[in-house]
Amino acid sequence: MRGVSAPERRYVITFGCPDRTGIIARISGFLAEHGGWIVEAAYHTDPDTGWFFTRQVVRADSLPFEVEVLREKFGAVAASLSAESSWQVSDTGERKRVVILVSKEGHCLYDLLGRVAAGELDVEISAVIANHPDLGDITRAHGIPFHHVAFADRKAEAFEEVRKLVGQHDPHAVVLARFMQILPAELCAEWSGRVLNIHHSFLPSFIGARPYHQAYARGVKLVGATCHYVTADLDAGPIIEQDVIRVDHGDSIADMVRKGRDIEKVTLSRGLRWHLESRVLVHGNRTVVF
Repeated sequence: MRGVSAPERRYVITFGCPDRTGIIARISGFLAEHGGWIVEAAYHTDPDTGWFFTRQVVRADSLPFEVEVLREKFGAVAASLSAESSWQVSDTGERKRVVILVSKEGHCLYDLLGRVAAGELDVEISAVIANHPDLGDITRAHGIPFHHVAFADRKAEAFEEVRKLVGQHDPHAVVLARFMQILPAELCAEWSGRVLNIHHSFLPSFIGARPYHQAYARGVKLVGATCHYVTADLDAGPIIEQDVIRVDHGDSIADMVRKGRDIEKVTLSRGLRWHLESRVLVHGNRTVVF
């Protein structure tokens, strides 16, 4: 039986700058000058901010240098177009690392573990960190280190412990998979642009405890979920993905909770995939997702 060949190694360039004529020609001309073979290209201009966005995917074997040299050379192009820090070059040959933070609810963790085990999500889950021990067995069953950090009466110390644990892995993404703690502002800043959260989309209509009970009492017809980047503004960071599933008068509260968990799982996995594939460009509090 013939084996499955490894995916072609590619370099992904994401870029944003003030819009003007000649941007695409400048980027494509730079790549053509060095023999770069573009296999994907996407563009968008935001008329409200006058900002241009692009994502370019290039065959790695078409260039005469490695990704570090590409970054150095492309940096000059970015500077000439006033991109400042709004660009990056990533390498699909580097397996992405993810650290997951959880509490007691396991549906999002189970889903991500299953996708990785099945090869559907080609990432390395470097560690799972939890403020409760409940999900330790399932994590260790997948061969992944599990760290229980007690938060009771020691929240500042606990978050410092979490910070150090995450830092050991230098992950490309930190995923709050129903982690029922609010990140302090300093961690939001340190992990800016790589910490993702998932929550139900009843906010701001049904605030506080028992949101599904509140929604049931109001007879809502849609249950949704939002995946977003975490900022110091609670649940108000740039949105990566949202989705909904219908409910009706025949659904119980338990049915609504089950459907809500289903949509949270798929929305989080999509958002994480798009982040790791460098498909999400952030500008202010909005995103462009290619």
